[in-house]
Amino acid sequence: MKVTFELSDRDLLYFRDCLKRVRGGARSADERVVVAGASRLVKDVLEGVVPEFVRERILKLDQLIRMLQDKEWRLEGDDRARVLNALAYFVDPDDLIPDKLPGIGYLDDAIMVELVVQELRHEIEAYDDFCAFRTRARKERSLDGGELESRRVALQSRMRRRRMRERASRRTRRGSERARGRSPIGLW
Repeated sequence: MKVTFELSDRDLLYFRDCLKRVRGGARSADERVVVAGASRLVKDVLEGVVPEFVRERILKLDQLIRMLQDKEWRLEGDDRARVLNALAYFVDPDDLIPDKLPGIGYLDDAIMVELVVQELRHEIEAYDDFCAFRTRARKERSLDGGELESRRVALQSRMRRRRMRERASRRTRRGSERARGRSPIGLW
C-alpha cells in the first residue's frame, strides 16, 4: 500500500522553524554529542519495532553520519555545519512526537529526514560519487593520495556550485510561485 501526503507551506514553515530552533542550540553543542545522538537514534530504530517506512528514512541518517566521520572526505566549514545542524534535530528530545511513543514516535523524524535529505541532496550526491570513485580506484589498485584529494576537492566544489545555483533558482521562482498560490520553501 502506498500512502502519500502533501505538506503545505505552513507545515514546511513549522519544520523549518523546528530546525532553526535546534540549529541555534547546535552551534554551542559539541559535534561528538550530535553525532552520538544521531547514531543512537539510528541504532534504536534498527533494534526497535518500527514501521518499515520509518526505518527506511531513519537509516538515511547513517549516510550523513558517515559523511562527517570519513577522514578522506574531510567535510569542513559551512558544509560540515549544514550536515551537523541537520543531525541536531534528531538529537533533540523535545521534537514534535516523543520517540518513545510506540508506532508513531519516529514519524516526525521520518518526515524531517525526507526534508533534510532533499535539502542536502547535493552533499549526498557528491559524497556518493566520492565513495564510488574511491571504491573503484581501490579495486583497480590505482589510487594515489593526490588523485583522491583532487577528486574530493572537485566534488565538493560541484556540490557548492549546485547548491548556490539552486538557491538562486529558488529565489527567482518564489515570485512566480507566489503569484500562482504556491511558494517553494526550503529548510535553509
